[in-house]
Amino acid sequence: MSAMKRKAVQQKSQIRWKRKVLAALLVAFCLASLALMETQYSRIVSLASLRHRFAVKPKIAFLFIARNRLPLDMVWDAFFKGEDNRFSIYVHSRPGFLFNKATTRSSYFLNRQVNDSIQVDWGEASMIEAERILLRHALTDPFNERFVFVSDSCIPLYNFSYMYDYIMSTSTSFVDSFADTKEGRYNPKMNPIIPVYNWRKGSQWVVLTRKHAEVVINDTTVFPMFQEHCKAKEIIARVLARSPLSSRSSEGA
Repeated sequence: MSAMKRKAVQQKSQIRWKRKVLAALLVAFCLASLALMETQYSRIVSLASLRHRFAVKPKIAFLFIARNRLPLDMVWDAFFKGEDNRFSIYVHSRPGFLFNKATTRSSYFLNRQVNDSIQVDWGEASMIEAERILLRHALTDPFNERFVFVSDSCIPLYNFSYMYDYIMSTSTSFVDSFADTKEGRYNPKMNPIIPVYNWRKGSQWVVLTRKHAEVVINDTTVFPMFQEHCKAKEIIARVLARSPLSSRSSEGA
């Protein structure tokens, strides 16, 4: 009986020992798992921080239409300084004009001219085509989300951050237009593609969303009407023909 008791005691002792070893292994496994989870969490937080820091933000494309050089380039230089990852610049000037160290004092404008510019004439559809050229170039950058047309005599009235937040805070475009009732501007030949009740006058210095910019460059209906019927000489002739001075001159003759 004593031998059987000793054997039973030994078995119980072995079972307790195995339980202790198993418990120790489980505790070690849990601690190792916690340490691994903490390491992985630190890596995830670190990567997330890096991604946030180096994430490419949506940009505003500034589309300059200039005759030649930009006389206010240093004003814009101060405006753009320190904001390199939030904007891009494209310039349409006369064909052959280059923005280099001899023609601009700002590094932001160096070689920013488009390579397919055209001759732009007042009152002609060439102004629209120049804008379309700028938009085509700007749309090749997928991070350009807003498109701002600027003349060579424009200056910013607010700092970059204010303008960026203001433009990016809305999903709409900024277009100023009104019904043009002045006789002579509208060419009846544009009807029915552009009926007179849809005729508007407005500034070309607009801000477009990417969606609306794509609409402009993909248009094959409205723009050809302007190319065909919007001629400066014809507009002037129509305006003069309807002016009171023209009527009195014809009566006197």
